[in-house]
Amino acid sequence: MATTLEHQVKECIINRLGLDVTAEEVEDDAPLFGEGLGLDSIDALELVIAIGKQFEVSIGDDDMGIFQSVNRICEFIRIARPEL
Repeated sequence: MATTLEHQVKECIINRLGLDVTAEEVEDDAPLFGEGLGLDSIDALELVIAIGKQFEVSIGDDDMGIFQSVNRICEFIRIARPEL
């Protein structure tokens, strides 16, 4: 079974930030900050690096809104890298 982009993004977030959850526990549309996973601004900077590197996308200051949810990150990646 092929791994979905959503699952890959979740694994990237979990591994980079050392979160104590599984990919299955992270909902695709759940907020990543605040009440969701409880991430903060330092975590956002880590994710810019991790997502950018793993998926070969450039995330600028104007793109920071993508970190609202896994679905938003995946939308961004699919637009930037339609071949994925």
